[in-house]
Amino acid sequence: MSTLRFSAIVEASKRLPVMEEAPKGQPSDYYGKYVFNRKQMAKYLSRDTIKVIVDAIDEGITLPREIAEHVAAGMKMWAMEMGASHYTHWFQPLTDGTAEKHDSFIDYVDAPGGDIIEKFSGKLLAQQEPDASSFPSGGIRNTFEARGYTAWDPSSPAFIVDDTLCIPTVFISYTGEALDYKTPLLKALSAVDKAAVEVCRLFDPKVNKVYSYLGWEQEYFLVDQALYDARPDLNLTGRTLMGHESAKNQQLEDHYFGSIPPRVAAFMREVEFEAYKYGIPLKTRHNEVAPNQFELAPVFGETNLSIDQNLLVMSLMHRLAAKHHFRLVLHEKPFAGVNGSGKHNNWSLGTDT
Repeated sequence: MSTLRFSAIVEASKRLPVMEEAPKGQPSDYYGKYVFNRKQMAKYLSRDTIKVIVDAIDEGITLPREIAEHVAAGMKMWAMEMGASHYTHWFQPLTDGTAEKHDSFIDYVDAPGGDIIEKFSGKLLAQQEPDASSFPSGGIRNTFEARGYTAWDPSSPAFIVDDTLCIPTVFISYTGEALDYKTPLLKALSAVDKAAVEVCRLFDPKVNKVYSYLGWEQEYFLVDQALYDARPDLNLTGRTLMGHESAKNQQLEDHYFGSIPPRVAAFMREVEFEAYKYGIPLKTRHNEVAPNQFELAPVFGETNLSIDQNLLVMSLMHRLAAKHHFRLVLHEKPFAGVNGSGKHNNWSLGTDT
């Protein structure tokens, strides 16, 4: 144990950047490749169906059952052409992360022999019934009440991770209480829209909708895998609980906006490559104030979609950090004596005129 940290330092010092080849073409050529966005809808859905979806998103109304069937058929066709074999309702329980349960597209054919087909209906797209008893609820429901519902959020497009079609959803109890972070957000956005439209119409009667926009900034620490594994507190809690400050922290203020280390730059590039494929417009990357602290930020977008994209980016960063022999630390205050990591944002409202 006395030499473990010295060995970890030696191992970390020998690592070279893991260079990932850039996708062919410009970012605009593969931007949104893994997302069932309006560009993909135009290929797999009829114009009438797309119009109903867009109207439902803009006006917050429920989609008719027959439209959900059309969307499910087109979404399944696209997903299977992209190599997907499963689907999941992707939601945000009160755990500071995301949750998902993967189901295969296969189903039995009602015929002798027990053959199977690939099937995905509008009912499966619109609603699922996961066990809600083991998710935190803030004490608003009894733990033996298992039934919960996930319901499709059409305002945030579905996307593919590996072999799974991920469908953004809300998560509520069978009595209607919110068990997630998305449901209160959508209610808040609707309330802001309603109140702001009334104010805006005092100046411009043509205003029919007010949109909320969010530009988030994600700060994070990168720690070499060997050094991370030498710290039980980091492994167990995602932050340090003991130890001594390093010989050099941020006193000289020379890390902020400094030259990005080659290993970190390689990691950042691959994160950007993957983010663009998911339609996430990452714009900025730089060193932050504390040693081994960095930041990335996208172009601002509609609030609900931006939050989903932030959750997806954090997941991508965790996965890619391991490939580059790093461990990603997102705790807001993982180290004493240096800056913590914030997720500050720029927020604004805009009208449809």
